[in-house]
Formats: sequence, C-alpha cells, structure tokens
Amino acid sequence: MKKPAITTMRAQVYQIIKDAICSGQYEPGSWLQEKELASQLCVSRSPVREALRQLSVDGLTVEIPNKGVFVKEITAKDIGDVFAMRVLLENYAIEHLRKPISADDKKQLHKYLNNLETAHRNDDLRLYITLDTELHELIIKLCYNDLLESLYEKVYSMIQQFRIYSLVSKIRFDESVDEHRGLIECILEGKTKEAIGINKRHLKLARDKILEYLETHKKEKAETGYEVPIKKS
Repeated sequence: MKKPAITTMRAQVYQIIKDAICSGQYEPGSWLQEKELASQLCVSRSPVREALRQLSVDGLTVEIPNKGVFVKEITAKDIGDVFAMRVLLENYAIEHLRKPISADDKKQLHKYLNNLETAHRNDDLRLYITLDTELHELIIKLCYNDLLESLYEKVYSMIQQFRIYSLVSKIRFDESVDEHRGLIECILEGKTKEAIGINKRHLKLARDKILEYLETHKKEKAETGYEVPIKKS
C-alpha cells in the first residue's frame, strides 16, 4: 500500500518510530524515551512527543502517567479483534473489487503469486512475510476505497510485528502458499464466493498460529524468567 508523502518533521518521526515498532525493532513493553529518541533522530523533543502521542491514539503505544510511553503489549484478545476486523475488511474488498479487473491489476496479482512461490521455494520467510503483507494490501487497494485503505492500515499495523509467528512451522508455511495461490486464482477467475472462503480460512489459521505463539511464549517466559525466541521449525 503506497504511503502518503511525508511533509512535516512530526510525520517523518512518526513514520520512523511506527516502522520500528511494526518491524519488531521496538518490542512490546519497550520504553520509548522521548529524549533518547530525539537524540537518535537528531531532532528536538517536540516532534517526538507529538509522534508518540499519535502512536498512542493509533493503539501502538500506551502512555502511563509518571512513567512514560511504552510499546503496547498485545494480548490474545487484541489478536482476535484485529483478525476479526481483517476478515471483515478484506472480504468486503474482495466482494467489491472494481470489475472488470484491469490488465495492470491482473499483472500485479500474477507477479505477487510468482514472487510468493519463489520466496517459499527459497525458504525465505522474511521476504515471504513482506510479500504476503503487500498482497493483502493490494487486495484492499483494488477496491478503490480510500476510507477502507485507511482503516485497514491502522488495524493491520497493530499486529504486524507478530506476522512472522503465523508461519513458524514448515507445514503452515506450505499451506500458506497454497492458500495464496487459490485466493489469487479465484479473484482472477471472478470466483468471489470461493475467494472469500479461502481468505477467511487463511486468516483464521494465521490467527490461531499467532495465538499459539503468544501462549507458548508466555509459558516459557514464566518458566525461565526470560524471553525465549521461537525458531522456525
């Protein structure tokens, strides 16, 4: 999804911090210190303060009085809520895709399918996640509804840092590429009902894997007292 042009210092700082949160550079619970961020970004504290305030509005951070601003720790309920909204928004987009799909849009869909299959063959999970994200954003974009795009970006950014955990198992990774293939083929063939069904199942499985990760992560942290990374199996 094409990002709007950034025209102000506050907007630039906001986007930098947001990208760092969504990429996992700042993990859930991390303290975002205004002075430290200003120093790192070589700006005054004012645009950092404004950016952190906006991130709290967006649901990516929480401000605790007399303590500071922290990256929001996502709960199982948050994951469930976000994926429920993704199902609504993405399946609305699939049902309301502008028809007929243009030759350029068809070309983009074919390109993403080819690139996803290549990333899967190369076992490149990071690239696959990036392409996966961009494909779902493209489906929203092909609806040509600016409000839908805005809502989707806000919803999706809340869990973007957890996306990789939806594909930690080889079996799930294999299933995912098959689901994307079926989804794209159904969209190209105008099989709207089938595409909606595939996408709903795809998002449910992704949600369940992330919830499984959160539960495992919680148990291991409780048992060991420290963070235990989960590797792809």
